[in-house]
Order: sequence, then C-alpha cells, then structure tokens
Amino acid sequence: FVNMFRGNNTREQLARGLGYMTGMFKVVKWIIPVHRRDHRGVPNFLLVKEEPALAAMYRSQAVAEQNSVDVAWNLLMDPSFTALRRTIYRNEDELRRFRKLVVNCLMATDIFDKELAALRKARWQDAFFGEHNNEECLVSINRKATIVIEHIVQASDVSHTMQHWHVYSKWNERLYAEMFNAYCTGRSNKDPTEGWYEGELWFFDNYVIPLAHKLKDCGVFGVSSDEYLNYALANRTEWEEKGKDIVEKIHQRYQENFDMKSSGKGTRLSMIQGPSEAAPVPNRHE
Repeated sequence: FVNMFRGNNTREQLARGLGYMTGMFKVVKWIIPVHRRDHRGVPNFLLVKEEPALAAMYRSQAVAEQNSVDVAWNLLMDPSFTALRRTIYRNEDELRRFRKLVVNCLMATDIFDKELAALRKARWQDAFFGEHNNEECLVSINRKATIVIEHIVQASDVSHTMQHWHVYSKWNERLYAEMFNAYCTGRSNKDPTEGWYEGELWFFDNYVIPLAHKLKDCGVFGVSSDEYLNYALANRTEWEEKGKDIVEKIHQRYQENFDMKSSGKGTRLSMIQGPSEAAPVPNRHE
C-alpha cells in the first residue's frame, strides 16, 4: 500500500492516510472469520425462496451477506467484547466508518448481483484508470484503498482457486457436497452435476482470472500477485483437462453415499473421507 502514498502529500495527509489504512486492516481481520456467519447452506437465489421474511428484510439483495453482518455485529456489541471494540474504534465517527467498511466489503462478496458487480467495476475503472487515477489527494488515496480492500475480501472468498490444485480440489468437493445435499433434500430443483464442468470454466474465465489480474494491477501484493494468477491459470488448465471425468466420479460417489429414504427425503450428505481429485465449482459460487 506504500505506493498509494507516494507523491507530494503532506505529512498530515500521509498520517491520515496511514491511519485510514490501519482501520482498513482492522476491517479485513474482522471480516474474514465472520464472512459466512450463519450461512444456511444454499446460495442467495434459493435463500430468498426458502426464507421470504429474511429476504424482505434485506430487499432480496445480498441476503446471506447482510444477514452475516447483522449476526456478527450483534455479537460484537455484546458486553463481553467491550475490550475488543476499544481496539477497533475509539469514538462514534470511527464506529460509523468501521460499520460502513464492513458492510461494503461483505457486500462485495455477492458476486452474482449484477447491479453491485457493475458498481464495483465502475469504481475500479475510475480509481485506477479514470480521470482520478493520478490524483494525489487523500480522497483519491482512500478511494483506491477501499476498492483494493474490497477485492482482497473477494479474493479470500475464492482463495482456494488461487492455490495449489490439491487445496483447490478439497474445497470445491466440499462445495459440491453442499449443493448436492441441497438438491437431494429438495431445497434445490437442480442437480449441480448438470453443467458443473462448463460452469467451472465460466467461473475461472469471468471471475477468478480477472480478479487475479486486478490484484496484480493494483500493485499492493508485489510478486505474490504473480503466484495467485499462475495458480488460477494452472487450475483452470487442469480442470479443463480432467474436469469431465472428475464430475462423473464425484457424482457417482456422492449419489451412493446419500441414503435416499423411501419417502423421497434423504438424510444429510456427509463428506467422504480420504483424498480426492475432485475440483468442481457450481454455477452459483456463493
């Protein structure tokens, strides 16, 4: 982030900017463990159908993400966490800023909301390639820092796609198990196996790899950004080669593992123990 503060900024501006960044890092440290708090095991497009009252509360927009914010925020406000709150903010202004940043960052992880995605894309273009790109003022610095933090949280949400194939395989199989369980228990009317291979390639091409490029372009990760991008590209290539066989194998294994009752209702799907090569990603990766 040091690159963002280079230029003709005054010492006061630098101090304020660094103070802003300190607050941003506090947001990231708090967001990561609460990101999927109280997750219901289904993506938003199913959640709004299952729980209309919850959907109405959040106007059917980023329902799971907003619910996570509220659940975690209520926990943070508990008297037992007074000492923790004092390390995060010191006054009402810092509290409001912290709350706003938390909401913005968690909303950024709803990657299938077209309206939110368009707004994020426009902010990125404006900050790094638009007319404000070369501004040295504190507002411009803070704008860039906020957008970069949003993308860091997005990357953490799909971090397995930018790591070694075995890490990537493990977490994608678990995601498949969750989606397949939703299908077998009647929560979803679509078997995630259908289109899984193609959906994975789409996800890499339209989200993961562009995100890895953005992390590289913003210049805050140094050589690590090359590693993220290289892993994403390598995983995409390996999935294209092995994906169809993997989908067939994991579908067979989980179908056999699921104990279908005579009534048509199934027991909850449990993860199969042991190593696996499976690396699917569903059409709705939330």
